[in-house]
Amino acid sequence: MLWKGRRESGNVDDRRGMSGGKMVAGGGVLGIIVLVINFLMSDGDLSKLQVQIPQQQVALSPEEQAADDERAAFVKVVLAETEDVWNKVFKENNSQYIEPTLVLFRGSVQSGCGGASAEVGPFYCPADEKLYIDLSFYQDLQEKLQAPGDFPMAYVVAHEVGHHIQKLLGVSEKMQRIREEFDEKEYNKYSVMMELQADFYAGVWAHYTEKMKNNLEEGDIQEALTAANAIGDDRLQKQGQGYVVPDAFTHGTSEQRMYWFSKGYKTGDLSQGDTFKELAD
Repeated sequence: MLWKGRRESGNVDDRRGMSGGKMVAGGGVLGIIVLVINFLMSDGDLSKLQVQIPQQQVALSPEEQAADDERAAFVKVVLAETEDVWNKVFKENNSQYIEPTLVLFRGSVQSGCGGASAEVGPFYCPADEKLYIDLSFYQDLQEKLQAPGDFPMAYVVAHEVGHHIQKLLGVSEKMQRIREEFDEKEYNKYSVMMELQADFYAGVWAHYTEKMKNNLEEGDIQEALTAANAIGDDRLQKQGQGYVVPDAFTHGTSEQRMYWFSKGYKTGDLSQGDTFKELAD
């Protein structure tokens, strides 16, 4: 992705040098894999986290700090690109886009949805309308999830912004009511629909940012699809526990995640992103 020298978003709360305070989190295979299964790119629900993890602030070397700062600059540019796209799309639909805030943290963080550790992965909290990212996840994508390149991280940011779109459109509120009405097995089906819609919105963003900014490079979309494939529930469950439990899916299979991102990218048409209707039929 062509990003250097482009506008960085001002809607960023950089807490990388701060302690996250009291937090709750769980553990997993390969350090993060089980948590990734349940929380990767989640809708901000941290209520299922049970295990206490001690706080730890690890000092970075100058080289590591420089690399972390470059990753921060990258996600700030991506956030700015999402702002440009969604402001335009909302305006064209006679509505106003309310820009979310991106919180950068290291180790642990307090959000409007509770405390979380970096192992949770990036998440969006509808209560405070903020995206939370520990930039170590950038490395996890490349090294632990075999999703190389920079565009997988752009996809992650765009996905979390997709959850913000859902908050603005009232989907998050409906999901909260569903959570109160159904048991976990039934709710998981709706969670999958919500996550796939966020993937669709990420694809819509890619469609428009390429059209408006001409900033995508050859291979970027394939990198996003590789990332979507890597974080499908079926693949993560197989990797983490050796077998697949479809009733426990919360984000969708690898095939579903690739399909909905691709559909958003190819069409750029918000009216084609009703995953709730299509998956219920």
